[in-house]
Amino acid sequence: MSDLAKSESAVDRLLRAHRIRPAEWLPWIAAIGIYFLFDGYLALGSQILIMVLFALSLDLVVGYAGIVTLGHAAFFGIGAYTAGILAKFGGWTEPITGLIVAGAVAGVLGLVSGFIVLRTTGLTLLMLTMATGAMLFELANKAGAITGGADGLQGIVIDPVLGMFRFDLWGRTTYLYSLAVVFVGWYFARSLVHSPFGRSLVGVRENAVRMHAIGAPVFIRMLIVYAISAAVAGVAGALLTQTTQFAALKVLSFEQSGEILVMLILGGVGRLYGAFIGVPAYMIAQDTMAKTDPYNWFFGIGLMLVLVVLFVRGGLLGIVDTLIARLRRKP
Repeated sequence: MSDLAKSESAVDRLLRAHRIRPAEWLPWIAAIGIYFLFDGYLALGSQILIMVLFALSLDLVVGYAGIVTLGHAAFFGIGAYTAGILAKFGGWTEPITGLIVAGAVAGVLGLVSGFIVLRTTGLTLLMLTMATGAMLFELANKAGAITGGADGLQGIVIDPVLGMFRFDLWGRTTYLYSLAVVFVGWYFARSLVHSPFGRSLVGVRENAVRMHAIGAPVFIRMLIVYAISAAVAGVAGALLTQTTQFAALKVLSFEQSGEILVMLILGGVGRLYGAFIGVPAYMIAQDTMAKTDPYNWFFGIGLMLVLVVLFVRGGLLGIVDTLIARLRRKP
């Protein structure tokens, strides 16, 4: 096969990957259906959508670039506090530009911190990401005059979306606003991972030494995706602050970092769509178990995660893959 034919074949594969398959619309159809059929659960639905966006940002670094982190809440939290501080003290109450600024601040933090932590590997990398989150948590706790400290940042007022849609008590605007932002974030992440840059990230994850050998700028690419992931996480954090009009220290906590990693593993890492399955499964199970047994609900979550990791390859998304494969094998 000639070089031209190979090049055309590669271009065709990229174009096919960029086309949205019918099955990829299912989460969005389900989300729209929830708005009309379960209007009493829109508040929970909004929280799920925000965490889906947060999990998508984590999947970019963990699932595609192979960067294991336990401090991703640092970017989620900095976005949340940036949006809250801008609205309360800076008078920047317009929601969409607030999201953009919060994402930019989180992205800069990702760029600066990534320049240091990504020069390490293994346990050292893991500990440095934890340390980044811990330092920001303590800084927010001590700067109570600005962040509200342990009491959280309260009294945040956000303007109507596009100047027309006010945040109502029933959560309708909140849900649709969150859904729109998550869709944009998903489409961006999907375009990124199916681009040549995204393909190179998979190469770095699989064999960084070989990528070095063929002349790929491994560190630069890892730094770029780390900053992009931080920016998306910052947007998710800002969205949480805007829709709840409150920012608590929990958004910067190690617990938040651990929870989102568990949600992603539960759904399936390195697939993007694992976030759409793992986050709702975790949060709905958490809500149900907490109502049933408020003191021991975390045991049930832990047991569910252990069973998935041991017996379901690829997380809950792996079950879907298995079912589809079996259906295709049937005559």
